[in-house]
Amino acid sequence: SVTLSNPVEKVAYLVIFHILFVLFVWTYWKSIFTLPVQPGKKYHMSYADQERYENEERPEVQREILAEIARKLPVYTRTGSGGIRFCDRCQLIKPDRCHHCSVCAVCVLKMDHHCPWVNNCIGFSNYKFFLLFLAYSLLYCLYIAATVFKYFIKYWTGELTNGRSKFHVLFLLFVAVMFFVSLMFLFGYHCWLVSRNRSTLEAFSAPVFQNGPDKNGFNLGFVKNLQQVFGEEKKLWLLPIASSLGDGHFFPMRALCEAQNPLLANEEQWEDDGIDEEPHDSGEASSLAIEKET
Repeated sequence: SVTLSNPVEKVAYLVIFHILFVLFVWTYWKSIFTLPVQPGKKYHMSYADQERYENEERPEVQREILAEIARKLPVYTRTGSGGIRFCDRCQLIKPDRCHHCSVCAVCVLKMDHHCPWVNNCIGFSNYKFFLLFLAYSLLYCLYIAATVFKYFIKYWTGELTNGRSKFHVLFLLFVAVMFFVSLMFLFGYHCWLVSRNRSTLEAFSAPVFQNGPDKNGFNLGFVKNLQQVFGEEKKLWLLPIASSLGDGHFFPMRALCEAQNPLLANEEQWEDDGIDEEPHDSGEASSLAIEKET
């Protein structure tokens, strides 16, 4: 029985190692080469609207122009000053949860952050792949540390006499444990974000709705929050295959009453938001300056 256990054990180690290695490389590749999705054409300003907007010097009129364009779009979130979120670099109305990445120089749907480790912007298109990359990297480091640990014990008890082997064992164990601890905190933080349906940017700055900032505005409950990222097919959750719900332009909200549907908007809605109100003096007019997020 002893002679059979060693070959079986070696085969099991090799199988687990190669499975984790393939998943690690696959998710890393998908995180790198899945380009961030940009807003659709309907969010971009037409040439006529762009010219009309740029030629207008009054901030309150610029705000009305943006509000007029946004009426046809499913846009719910606002800037800190209550205006329509507009990117002056890309010349487009920002969809909800969309932000401009200064590194990629484009607006990214549901932008989370720009990751230097994968040299790509993490957003709606590859956030699931990024999470799986962290998870399989964590398991990969744990597997290496666990398999090397027994040789570390032999080194500690003096059974390992080869000097070069001692260095390899110590170095490999140290690197695996170091990366495991680092990835554990990073992966745990993103698991917390997913459980509350937030992005990294939204964790630092809560999205602003028509009734004000609300950090839980997109929180639908634990299960539905998971489905937003991983999809409804549980068999695809652990595979780096695109399965996130939606198209990245619109996201269900915790309470739809916080922002009426712009597709059914009327003049009264925008008047309630203060868009069609005339400023009473120059001080109020200056306060209507449009905040252009970057």
